[in-house]
Amino acid sequence: MKHILFFALALLAVVACSRVSLPSSNRVVLTGVDMTKKPGDDFFAYANGVWYDSVQIPASQTGVGSYSFLNYPQRVRLQGILDSVSASANAPGSIGQKVGDFYASGMDMAAINKRGYEPIKPLLDRIEALTDVASLLKLVAEEQKAGNGSLIGFGVGPDNKQSTINIAQFSQTGIGLPDRDYYFKTDSSTARIQQAYKDYLMTLFRLTGTEASVAARNATLAYELEKQLAASHKTNIERRDVKANYNKLAVATLAQRQSALRWPTLLNGLGLNVDSVNVRQPAYYDKLNTLLETVPLDNWKVYLKSHALTSYANFLSQPFVDATFAYAKALTGQAVKQTRAEEMTLAVDRSMGDALAQLYVKKYFPESAKKRMEVLVANLKTAFEARINRLDWMSDSTKVKAKEKLYAFTEKIGYPDKWRDYSNVDIKRDAYFENRLSAAKNEYLYNLVKVGQPVDRTVWLTTPPTVTAYNYPSLNEIVFPAGILQPPYFDVNADDALNYGGIGMVIGHEITHSFDDQGAQYDKYGNVANWWTPEDYAKFKARTQQVIDQYNRFTVLDSVPVKGALTVGENTADIAGVAIAYDAFKLTEQGKSNQKLDGFTPDQRFFLSIARIWRVKTRDEFMRMYVNTNPHSPAKWRVNGPLMNFTPFYKAFNVQPGDKMYKAESERIVVW
Repeated sequence: MKHILFFALALLAVVACSRVSLPSSNRVVLTGVDMTKKPGDDFFAYANGVWYDSVQIPASQTGVGSYSFLNYPQRVRLQGILDSVSASANAPGSIGQKVGDFYASGMDMAAINKRGYEPIKPLLDRIEALTDVASLLKLVAEEQKAGNGSLIGFGVGPDNKQSTINIAQFSQTGIGLPDRDYYFKTDSSTARIQQAYKDYLMTLFRLTGTEASVAARNATLAYELEKQLAASHKTNIERRDVKANYNKLAVATLAQRQSALRWPTLLNGLGLNVDSVNVRQPAYYDKLNTLLETVPLDNWKVYLKSHALTSYANFLSQPFVDATFAYAKALTGQAVKQTRAEEMTLAVDRSMGDALAQLYVKKYFPESAKKRMEVLVANLKTAFEARINRLDWMSDSTKVKAKEKLYAFTEKIGYPDKWRDYSNVDIKRDAYFENRLSAAKNEYLYNLVKVGQPVDRTVWLTTPPTVTAYNYPSLNEIVFPAGILQPPYFDVNADDALNYGGIGMVIGHEITHSFDDQGAQYDKYGNVANWWTPEDYAKFKARTQQVIDQYNRFTVLDSVPVKGALTVGENTADIAGVAIAYDAFKLTEQGKSNQKLDGFTPDQRFFLSIARIWRVKTRDEFMRMYVNTNPHSPAKWRVNGPLMNFTPFYKAFNVQPGDKMYKAESERIVVW
């Protein structure tokens, strides 16, 4: 939604103080606080200590608590919906029939087990029958349409230089481990994961009747070919370079540069009729081109079989599902498999998410929550504008551009204005494997038709029940699905301190993503374009470097360092998100008062709420993978990192020199 600036300012001044009453007797009482700990030493432990020391991670989960782990109880809700709808008589072709029969087909393990690996045997035979690189690439393109991505990382999204039009995009891919570094590290933890992955591949080959020694050789061969591809990959940190990920190239140029890939034929096989594409990581496709010319075809057959098996294993009989879990267990530390119902709930959400979401929203999401969120978002934008005006490092001309971008935001709350159409998805109650393929093919076509077309700004990138929020810089939008609009983030019964410290911090975080190290490179229209003066951008980069340096000094599991360069965008958004939410909170009646609730001042409740929304406990194996691959800092540092840089926190909890979180005021980082 576009805002006229002067009108918006007047309106927001009104809504900023629109909810001023203190809570009634049914207010939320804070629990889990460990009063034996000192807030200024480790606020995460102080706010969450009692909870952390007593909570047990469910055996079927990799962690417990808020944020992404809140999706576990969400799946229980969704499972209840699916249990009900799958047992009902639904009209053919209706939403109830499609999601209900999809779920039921996956729950029928007797039928799935009876088929064994029969559903993918024709594909394995087709791979074995390949005669040359041309036939190999034809099969790769066909499988891409069915959701089995192997050598080609195809996607569709706004053109970074013309954000109103979608463009075909190709990214690095081709590997099975979480990222390229897993192939080259030699520490014992990574070595165990490497071996677990090879064992996984070997087991999958054995389950298709391959003799043991051949299966072992195939696993090693596929792994080594993946390792060669991984060597061409950019690291997670390198991929944060927005401009380096934009390489719009003519198909004719690609055909000449990478002749083995046969780009015109490959694109035609993918259903694309275009004269240019964006190759996000060209080095990968250069390497793939070379390997297609030098690696024997028989080796490629083994590689493609391994990727077919890993892509489809969870759609097959129980031994394949068990093999997949054995690998996941080594990777994440998850003790036991999720129930089949949990797995199928997640499968329906991923395959037909908007259909299931319609049932979820009707049952669990009140319109009152959406209206309250609209007020909170408006208040946070008011607070962020005020912070821009007060910046001492930014010139007036750049401030004007920043505020124009702020008020060009689109906000999406709860669920989409229009739902996805799944009429082309053919769902049968007794054909789980085919149901998965039908949903995958529908997803592919849904994206394919967007290429070269105007961007649909109503589309969502996640399903409404998901506990998340996001900023999409190409559309200059912030999105808050229904899933996150529940405790501890948002509660209609909570006082303002808890809601501003909860969902308010998340709103501020997402707003700031439009002004972090990546988002700051996009203009108000979503194009990668410079709107900074050189001097201002240099000052901005210096401040984000401070964030990198500070977070590099944080550790988890006693010795594993946080990757400051990987997490800089999220950390910048956390630091500013706290400050913006606090400023917005101070506009409310409670924020202006000192009246205690349950022994805590309004400011103390605000900061406790921030710690509560990142209340997470994970398995060590999961945390090692998380630090290596996730752009967010671990939960502890999403609390302590921002707060040690925020002076009002010091005042609220009397943090003094000598406390472990104390930093001299001159050392406290302020970016926005």
